[in-house]
Amino acid sequence: MEIKKAIIPIAGFATRFLPLSKVVPKELWPLVDIPLLQYAIEELKNSGIREIIFVLSPDNKKVLDYLKPSPKIEKFLKERKKEAVLAEMINFQNSLKDISFSYVLQKKPLGDANAILQAAKLIDTEPVANVYVDDVIDFQLPAISQLVKVFRTCQKPVIGLYRVPKEKISYYGAVGVEKIANRLYKIKKIIEKPSPLEAPSDLAIVGRYILTPEVFDYLKKAKPVRNNSEFYLADVLNNQMLRDGKVIYGYEIEGEWLECGDKARWLKSNLYLSLKHPKYGPELKNYLKKII
Repeated sequence: MEIKKAIIPIAGFATRFLPLSKVVPKELWPLVDIPLLQYAIEELKNSGIREIIFVLSPDNKKVLDYLKPSPKIEKFLKERKKEAVLAEMINFQNSLKDISFSYVLQKKPLGDANAILQAAKLIDTEPVANVYVDDVIDFQLPAISQLVKVFRTCQKPVIGLYRVPKEKISYYGAVGVEKIANRLYKIKKIIEKPSPLEAPSDLAIVGRYILTPEVFDYLKKAKPVRNNSEFYLADVLNNQMLRDGKVIYGYEIEGEWLECGDKARWLKSNLYLSLKHPKYGPELKNYLKKII
């Protein structure tokens, strides 16, 4: 079964980026010269996805404005003969032609599992990709394409994984695994932010998933398991699906994992991609030599 739909949950408050995130949603923060959201869209498009469902909060629909054509601005650029910028605008709109966008609302911030569940009404009995814009994977083969290749064989949920230093595992969701093949694992357990001693491995969860209809069945029955009213995908997968003996696979994603979940990691990711940028990289390298 081909995967043609994807969910991008972006209804959170981005508390680590306050106060700026009050007015500029995190998904529209730039990573070099394009926003985080655009990296996710390009990855999905290059993975064969043709429909993207955003999960938005009721008071933040700016992402929709970003995706709309801007005839007024294009007219201004044309009149001022700013051909290079105009070409960028037109190329961006052309890049979206093969993708349809829709959205659902998450009325209250009740966790990522609740956000994903809001998209169920737009999904038939089919598998979908799920992408978090906080994570950008720099690699020739898109991360979702890597997971789709696994899904075509196993027809089960697939989680993106990445090895991290053991002393940093407490920042992530860590997994206990049984190795199946090169980079391919069967997930045995998921532990959120374990201490290095408690961590079952050095494999952390990246914000990339292939979710099957069965996952949505469990999401519909899920109850909060932490000391609040929020629902988390990791809890549903670990405490309910794995407990019931359901099979979930993990794939160790190839590429460079660029994290943007907080200001420090966002800045590091900007530095990494800026230095690799064909236009800005050489100038920035020369500048760094002068100031360091």
